[in-house]
Amino acid sequence: MRIIASYAIKGGVGKTATAVNLAWEAWRGGASVLVWDMDPQGAASFYFRVAPDAHGGAKQLVKGDTDIASLVRGSDFDGLNVLPADFTYRHLDLYLDAAKRPTRRLVRLLAPLAERYDYAVLDCAPGITLTSESVFALADALIVPTVPTTLSLRTLDQLAAHLRTHDAGGAVTRPFLSMVDRRKALHRALTDAILDGGLPTPFPFLRTVVPYLSAVERMGTQRAPVGVFAPGDAAAQAYRALWGEVREVVGGR
Repeated sequence: MRIIASYAIKGGVGKTATAVNLAWEAWRGGASVLVWDMDPQGAASFYFRVAPDAHGGAKQLVKGDTDIASLVRGSDFDGLNVLPADFTYRHLDLYLDAAKRPTRRLVRLLAPLAERYDYAVLDCAPGITLTSESVFALADALIVPTVPTTLSLRTLDQLAAHLRTHDAGGAVTRPFLSMVDRRKALHRALTDAILDGGLPTPFPFLRTVVPYLSAVERMGTQRAPVGVFAPGDAAAQAYRALWGEVREVVGGR
């Protein structure tokens, strides 16, 4: 099972939309996929029409008192399943801190599911926390949606510095340009500079640019990936191209 984390230090950059659409594109290509919604807001669970299930909660999950397979829920897409978040995930850091070898705990949790799925896609909460450090140890790839703004790009330097100074596992880190609005001069300038190589960045960027379009916002009303309800939209095409790049990074089906 290849593990892909949609992760960013900064919130509001399209992280959940990335996780949901990458998972669906992988499924559409014939893979079996698990989405682990790790954000207490539960947006990925919502998009896949899966209700949060607080039974047992994050504490019991981390302690090993709950069989992780029993928490997995089916979605509208046979072979694409969801491990839903609930609001107890807001305390996940505390429960991990109380566990032995906390950054390896998530690795052990997912191990029983490794033979069931080709890919696990993690929708991570923003920030650098003990939970995110556990994700760094778990994931094969960190896919980092990055809005072409100064503050969003600055978080890549922060992430690179953190990974250099911590034993963060061997995940490949690949940012991509997200929520790009080419009507904005700064977005145009930074997008072009990054893709042309004129702006040094701590990680190589994927080439796909996901535009800021209403179809992505409509995921909330449609409760589905963009490719389901607007397959011809430029956003759906961008996520399709993005999955092609991510698949090359992580391998697999």
